Parts: sequence; C-alpha cells; structure tokens
Amino acid sequence: MMKSDMTATSLKPVVTVTLGDPAGIGPELVAKLLSRADLLHLANVVLVGDRWLWKEGQAIAGLKVQTVPVSDFAEVRDRDMLSIPAFLEMDTIQASQVTRSQPGAAAGASVLSVLDRCMDAALAGHIDAITFAPLNKHSMKLGGLKHEDELHHFARHLCVKGYFCEFNTLNDLWTARISSHVPLRDVPKYLDKQRIIDATSLIYQSLQRNGITSPRVAVAGLNPHNGDGGTCGREEIDIIAPAVTALADMGIPVQGPFPADTIFLKARDGELDAIVTMYHDQGQIAIKLMGFSQGVTVQGGLPIPITTPAHGTAFDIAGKGQANVEATANAFKIACRMGLARLQGQVAA
Repeated sequence: MMKSDMTATSLKPVVTVTLGDPAGIGPELVAKLLSRADLLHLANVVLVGDRWLWKEGQAIAGLKVQTVPVSDFAEVRDRDMLSIPAFLEMDTIQASQVTRSQPGAAAGASVLSVLDRCMDAALAGHIDAITFAPLNKHSMKLGGLKHEDELHHFARHLCVKGYFCEFNTLNDLWTARISSHVPLRDVPKYLDKQRIIDATSLIYQSLQRNGITSPRVAVAGLNPHNGDGGTCGREEIDIIAPAVTALADMGIPVQGPFPADTIFLKARDGELDAIVTMYHDQGQIAIKLMGFSQGVTVQGGLPIPITTPAHGTAFDIAGKGQANVEATANAFKIACRMGLARLQGQVAA
C-alpha cells in the first residue's frame, strides 16, 4: 500500500530500465535513452545491470550519463534527486564471456538474471513498470529459458493465471494477436472464440490504462477476402464474428471482422486505436512497414507493465554507435504512463 498522503500530482512511477542482451545494441540504446532530460522527468528511473556493460554502452553512444548508486530496490521509491537515474548494479557476466554480435549462453543467462530480479522487485511492490532493451531469444534459450519466449517466462515468474499476450504498438496504434511465436501450420489450433474475446478485452482495457477512454478496436479475419462468404474458409463465420458479437454484448464496442489485407488502411487513416490479428506476421509485417524504428512491444496481461522496442538486438550494427533510440524512448513512455496508472490505482485503494 502506498502512502496515503501522496497526491496524483506528486506521484512518479518507479520504472526499471535494463540493458538487454550484452552482445547487441541494448547498452548503447539505454545510454541514449537516459541522456534525455525530456524523458527522465516522467518517472523515478532505476537502471539495473552490470557496471562494465553500462560503461561500454555509454562509450559506444559517445555519452556520459550520471547515475546515483543504490544497493536495493527498496531504496528507490523514496529517494531524492529524481532527475538523475538510480543505478542498481548486478554482477551477471564478464566482458570476456561476451562476443559482440554473437548469441551466447552467458549473455542469455545474464538477461534472465536481471529480468528475474526486476520482476521480484515488482512482486515486492518496489517498482511500477519495466522497460527492457532488446533481447536475443536464441541466447536466452542457450542461457536457460524454458519457455517459448520472454512473455511466457514473465507470466510464469509473476504467477499469472489469466490470459496474456503481446501487444505491438506504433505511435497511437496498438495490435494484439491470437497466436504468437508458433509455426504457421499451428495457427488454427489457437483460433477459438474465447481467445479472441480474451485478447480483445485485454487490449481494450490496456488502452484505457494508457489514457484512451473509449478505444476503437477492430478484429481482423483469418482467410483471404475475409473467407469470401465461406468459399475461402469458414473461420470468420463460425468463430471470429461470433466472438465480435459476444464482445459487444459484454459492452466492449468492437468492429469486424475485416479482411486482413485492408484493415490496416483504416488504422493508417486514423480510424482505429487497435487491431486484433489472428497470427504473428499478419500484424507485424504491416506495423513494421508503417514505422519499423518507432514500434514498441507491450507484454499484455501481466500484473506490471513491461515494454520493449519492437526491433531486435541488431547484431549487424552492435558497437557502431548507430542504434536509433526512438523505439526505446517510445517503450519507456508507455511504461511510464501505464506505471503511473497502476500506481494511482494502488494509492486510491
């Protein structure tokens, strides 16, 4: 429980930032992020990671970023000097264990160790949101990841019992998907009415927590031409449209299903706040074409907001000082907004 005398205007969420895969562009991105005074005022920021890696990130970015050391997450919420990020040092990996631009078990284990400590801090009530720099799934698998991706690892660690899924965002447009990191041949196994209801309800509620009072949400079809009246498949008739009707009955005003090859034109023209797609590339190709360097992934359905840039570790440019920080900045801003909403809810309670 938060202090009862805290007011909405004085609240700043505690947002944790991590350095990502040590072999990628993450440390450079974080240095560029935390050098921006226009962003730091949004939160009480605590950077978590290895000291040598943080120094390396600053060197690659050509920046020197001041931080204030802390020894425990419990020190962060009530600290002074909020304009300067706190730095909680961890010792997870040595420089000799990292080969830049190459996946490795030590790098993956380092990432998992840092993220697990941040999630433990969330469970203890010490932080309100997490932004992590890009990860490499292959490294994480080598380093001990036992789940299909980081989202499932988060959900298990945070003891999530309900529905969860990834959201991808680009500026004011959010997308959810019914199936994610699975082979395309397995997509039909995940397509059912309840999953569509759960994913759509979740993104609607998440947009409200991100400050949109009445989100405009639409659902995509699965088949070419929306099934063409059943001649190209009946999923729209038998599964997707009934889910849309059920959502309306629940008080969630959802449109669709619309053909997947035209639904993003509505989004481009500003008619929608969110689109629910049926599988990974149905939404990812469109949203990355619309703005690859701006996109954000939000881990939906978790008890704490967790965000990251939608692009990867960019091994091809790691160490060159060329990484574009805009997607990371966008991820941080979403974490701040959602973390503040979470914190305000706790104070009100």
